[in-house]
Amino acid sequence: MQVILTGGNRGIGAQMTSQLRARGDTVVATSRDGSTDAVLDVTNAEQIQRFAVDYQPALDLLICNAGVYLDKGHPLETGYEQQLWTDTFAVNVTGVFQTIQALLPALRKSKAPKIVIIASQMGSSERAGGNAFLYRASKAAAVNLACNLAIELKPSGIAVGAYHPGWVQTEMGGAEADIDAATSAAGLIQRFDLLSRDHTGVFENYDGAHMPF
Repeated sequence: MQVILTGGNRGIGAQMTSQLRARGDTVVATSRDGSTDAVLDVTNAEQIQRFAVDYQPALDLLICNAGVYLDKGHPLETGYEQQLWTDTFAVNVTGVFQTIQALLPALRKSKAPKIVIIASQMGSSERAGGNAFLYRASKAAAVNLACNLAIELKPSGIAVGAYHPGWVQTEMGGAEADIDAATSAAGLIQRFDLLSRDHTGVFENYDGAHMPF
């Protein structure tokens, strides 16, 4: 399977890259800092287009994993500066859409193409918890994007799913989180394998549980 994964330089992204390669998949892992196979800043539209043009194989699985959590711990009264809204949505929503849009020609070359958006339960309206308004709003938008893309792309055979990786022991999740990155990555990959045209538009936990929208 031919795979492109954004945000592959650390945490869950690095683990997914390692585990997919270990089972024989060909993975192009990207990152903004260039420490992976390819440099890709998902906030740079021109760079996304160049990357897509240069990528020639049929793309079986696109994993939109790159994401930021810039408002962690911000106080409501004085935090959440305007630029943080711009920066957060540029990565977590706009960057996801533009990456998918640019790589649609490569996905359409595949016999069973799949698009995965790494979202979060913090984007669920049914699990609203206050705080982290930027991150929650952006992840809610990412889930909505996945649902609508699933409807739009189903006739052409492209499956789309959104996934919560769990509360993971990464730089973003912190040391007190429930699971390590290897456990999350293994569960997510199992979910990706089950994603299909007949099982599209899902929002699932890494362990397969349904996530409320």
